[in-house]
Amino acid sequence: MARTPGARTAGGPPTAGRPRRGGDGDRPPRRDRDRDRGGEDSEFVEKLVGINRVAKVVKGGRRFGFAAIVIVGDRKGRVGYGSGKAREVPEAIRKATEQARRNLVRVPLREGRTLHHDIIGHYGAGEVVVRAARPGTGIIAGGPMRAIFEALGVQDVVAKSVGTSNPHNMIKATFEALSRSVSPRTVAQRRGKKVSEILGKGAPAEARE
Repeated sequence: MARTPGARTAGGPPTAGRPRRGGDGDRPPRRDRDRDRGGEDSEFVEKLVGINRVAKVVKGGRRFGFAAIVIVGDRKGRVGYGSGKAREVPEAIRKATEQARRNLVRVPLREGRTLHHDIIGHYGAGEVVVRAARPGTGIIAGGPMRAIFEALGVQDVVAKSVGTSNPHNMIKATFEALSRSVSPRTVAQRRGKKVSEILGKGAPAEARE
């Protein structure tokens, strides 16, 4: 009896005429996974803050995976953070990066190097103190806070975490502080006054930008 191409014998493997499904049959095509690579996204810098091994209890045992935290910024006043979980490390980082790019926020900077004023941020048990600094100070911060300021484009800042050392709470407390950062121009427009009236006559010219 002649066997047609693509036929399958009893107990044997499929022939060449039938498409095979590998281990990544449930993964999307490569063109979909890489759709946000390159282009205008190349201007962003990505910083991996931390990656932890996590477990999910299911019927029959525990299923292990990885959770990643990523900071994304353009070094020009925009920054965002995201977290992602997956069975593999690269996929967790990809998910966190995509979420960070969707949650970008803009922070006004003075002279493009530091903040306009001091801020205190809170989130849960996390509390951070962020202070503007003079030129040449550098980024005096540690852990996830340093990654945020580097991705944001801040060159001079003094920051300290006085609460928990949990990176999630530290990052959210820092973003809560940055969300309340305003420039003198914004305050002047809100009050219907001039920038010189807000800062005073003795304020330097660069502080009015």
